[in-house]
Amino acid sequence: MAWNEPGNNGNDNDKDPWGGGRKGGDQGPPDIDEVVRNLTKKFNSLFGGGGSGSGSTGSSSGGGGGLSAGLIAGLVVVVAVVWAFMGVYIVDAAERAVVLRFGKVLDATVGPGLHWNPPLVDEVSLVNVSELNAKTYENRAMLTTDENIIDIAVTVQYLIQDPVKYVIAVQDPELSLDNASESAIRHVVGGNFMDQILTTGRDRIAADVQERLQDYMNVYNTGILVSQVNVVDAQPPDAVRPAFDDVIRAREDEQRVQNQAQQYSNQIIPEARGEAQRRIESANAYKEQVVAQATGDASRFDQLLTEYVKSPEVTRQRLYIDSIEDVMTASSKIMVDVQGGNNMLFLPLDKLMEQSTSSIDANSSNNDLRNLADQLAPFLPAPNSANSIDRSRLPVTGRGNRP
Repeated sequence: MAWNEPGNNGNDNDKDPWGGGRKGGDQGPPDIDEVVRNLTKKFNSLFGGGGSGSGSTGSSSGGGGGLSAGLIAGLVVVVAVVWAFMGVYIVDAAERAVVLRFGKVLDATVGPGLHWNPPLVDEVSLVNVSELNAKTYENRAMLTTDENIIDIAVTVQYLIQDPVKYVIAVQDPELSLDNASESAIRHVVGGNFMDQILTTGRDRIAADVQERLQDYMNVYNTGILVSQVNVVDAQPPDAVRPAFDDVIRAREDEQRVQNQAQQYSNQIIPEARGEAQRRIESANAYKEQVVAQATGDASRFDQLLTEYVKSPEVTRQRLYIDSIEDVMTASSKIMVDVQGGNNMLFLPLDKLMEQSTSSIDANSSNNDLRNLADQLAPFLPAPNSANSIDRSRLPVTGRGNRP
């Protein structure tokens, strides 16, 4: 039987299961109804409820009604605060926000700053429009137009140009970009030769892939702008790679030798042309010099012949003196036959001329020449006549020429 039924342990009816008396003692827990009433009073005081039940012993139904109203009001306020707080969001400087209100896109995107939109009514999607994204696609065993197989790696750099299209038009823009990149790379590689892809055609292949991929993105309305495409690596399959490396090295050696030959040609040909032109100019100058000298000598001879016809002796004497002057001018040593013996007199004209030319004054030079003539006068024979010269006693030049 139950613990509080009649006849159970005599007077134990006044005790509860915890060993405490029902009407006396403070050993047991508080009464549940009392706890509920206290909570009800507190909620009523917080949310504007009256305290009419404080001095009365209202019925249990009245206490339950007060509790329900207070709890509902509190829950409503808490939910409203949480709902309002959930609508606050921040848009960074590099981002734009696309707002959907009941599934319909608002006219303009939301710029940087602190914003609020009603949650559960508006759906906000943040899109970074300034970040340069990059993806690398490694494609294996791609077939070229000359039926060769090649492994190629391409890096695609892109920006999100239109955030509305990026969020709305396509369910998964990144997946669309991957599929479109794969298609564009295979299409371009399939239209080129393997040698072009491995050597000099990488830039053109990258440009073709970028153009075709951008066309795909425009058709799909993804809002993605392809900024740049780079061919990172292009290699033949591993099984035949050594043979292709040998071919590439041979082609590079060929190009290097051609460049060296072209460089040598560019260096030698202008030099040869310049040397040929210099020799032609020198020959022309020598020709003009010889012709002019011959013409002058002929003219001088004609004039000299006219003078010789007029006075042969004087002209002959003048020619002889001019010849001796030319010879003596070119000679730096003179040997003079001394009269009355077999001795020879040595005159160092070079030293004497150095002493005479050290002075700048013309008068001093003339004086030196006169002194030189005075020094030579005792050793020179007197002429037989006023117009004749004894050639047997003329000085001998260092060249060994006797006039």
